[in-house]
Amino acid sequence: MSLDGIVTRALVHELQACVKARIPKIYQPTDNELILHIRGQGVNGKLLLSAHPSMPRIHWTEQTWANPQEPPMFCMLLRKYCEGGIIEAVRQVGLERIVHIDIRHRDELGDSSFKTIVLEIMGRHSNLILLDPATGIIHDGIRHVTPAISSYRVVLPGTAYVSPPSQDKVNPLEATEAEFASVMEQVSNVDDNDDEQYSNAISSSLLNAYTGLSPLITREIAYRAQTQKADPWVIFTAMMEQVTKQAYEPNIVLMDDGKALFSALALTHAQGEIQSFTSIHSCIDAFYRDKASRDIVRQRTTDLNRFLLNEVAKNEKKLLKLQDTLTEANEADLVRRMGELLTAHLHAYKRGDKAVEVTDYYEEDQPTVKITLDPLLTPNENAQRYFRKYNKLKNSRTVVSEQMESTEAEIKYLASVLQGLESATPNDIGEIREELVEQGYIRERGLKRGMKKKKKGTPSVLCYTSSEGISIYVGKNNTQNDYVTNRLASSSDTWLHTKDIPGSHVLIRSTEFGEATLHEAAVLAAYYSKARVSSSVPVDYTRIRNVRKPSGAKPGFVIYDGQKTLFVTPDEALVQQMPSTIK
Repeated sequence: MSLDGIVTRALVHELQACVKARIPKIYQPTDNELILHIRGQGVNGKLLLSAHPSMPRIHWTEQTWANPQEPPMFCMLLRKYCEGGIIEAVRQVGLERIVHIDIRHRDELGDSSFKTIVLEIMGRHSNLILLDPATGIIHDGIRHVTPAISSYRVVLPGTAYVSPPSQDKVNPLEATEAEFASVMEQVSNVDDNDDEQYSNAISSSLLNAYTGLSPLITREIAYRAQTQKADPWVIFTAMMEQVTKQAYEPNIVLMDDGKALFSALALTHAQGEIQSFTSIHSCIDAFYRDKASRDIVRQRTTDLNRFLLNEVAKNEKKLLKLQDTLTEANEADLVRRMGELLTAHLHAYKRGDKAVEVTDYYEEDQPTVKITLDPLLTPNENAQRYFRKYNKLKNSRTVVSEQMESTEAEIKYLASVLQGLESATPNDIGEIREELVEQGYIRERGLKRGMKKKKKGTPSVLCYTSSEGISIYVGKNNTQNDYVTNRLASSSDTWLHTKDIPGSHVLIRSTEFGEATLHEAAVLAAYYSKARVSSSVPVDYTRIRNVRKPSGAKPGFVIYDGQKTLFVTPDEALVQQMPSTIK
């Protein structure tokens, strides 16, 4: 993982600014994350400690977290022992991904106590532990480890704290040239003319020998040594000296293949767009800001996403069958003609005939056509059979057309809900689920018989401020779209939506604005749509007075006229730069 011992060292170095600061509030928004509000010594911010299995980390965060109404037990324990306390030290264990935060606290009786919060960043084995450093006894952990899970150590209240198992690796900041030469002996047998094999051998050897180094850093050492035609020891010592002096270069690399990497040191081997930061904390917060939110949404909406995709597939299959039925129904006039021709030629066939050739008087050249018969019927009964089929097809044409229109509307609606899930934040999930309950697609969770539903409140919507200081509101799901368009807007406000593409309703709440605001609102409409990764996206805009919701229409559906169309390309950098709040 990118968050290695070097990144941890950089994070801890920057966290020295909060030593002697106070912790006025502690929250636990999720099962794996902890938020410490820290104030004092020139510091005022939220420190995130995460033991998430796939995204463990520690950094200052600007992200807004929704806290549960009832704090979890681990959170209540931390509030008891740490809330209001003073941070005495923030320490890293060697170059490991283990951080200790020492806190001095006074209880309600005024007695002083000393506790340590331990964050272990170890992938799926990550943990957050509160312990008494004087006795080494664990008060509790955010994740319990029983003897059945691990034979090496137990993380349970009242047990002795045991550090994660050592891998017997050397701290690279303390490495000697002789030790390094011994590590590189494994590389001497590799053909240095084979660049890839030689580079992989150096990277693998360093990774197995030294603690705190990620594959990302060892590949960078190998790459620099190879491209600069330098001794790996020279490159290694130069980079480790940079770490020793705390001279970091925080950066994110957006790779050409769509992946992203972050590091406390420059990554010259990674090909892609580089974003530089002045702080490793802001670097990691930027990296995980959307990633963490999307991961939470993905976990909480897996069932909804699967259900909606199944519903879309069922409706698409139904539409194909209806199309076949309509094609058959469109032959009604031909069937009627067959019946009339049989009536005109009753003398030309008899019971027992399987077919008859008759003259088609409807065609100018009057060709001969062959009509299939039921041999068990009389001539008149055969003619009437075609008329009955004609009436059936004629009636079904109207019904099938209505069903096709309804099915197409259903597919569009489901696509709009899926789009809402794609751009949803954890706070939006409840609104989407509630919408599907109201529309009868799913059952409400946890609502017992006889219980009344909670009264539906006003949804919170995202509000951006344009470069001209104008408010632009964005509905990210159908519930928010209905609120933005039908309740929040005034008749003279300007409304935007991607043309024939599922997306957000966007509202410019002003009668006077410039081209810059209109362009930025159009970019927002394209960005929060199914066409986010496309270019030259068509966006319609018109006054709210021209937008109407048909009676009985599904959530988020409107019709409009008097529109003009802009073509814009979604620009994530522009969206991120625009000030935004939740209102």
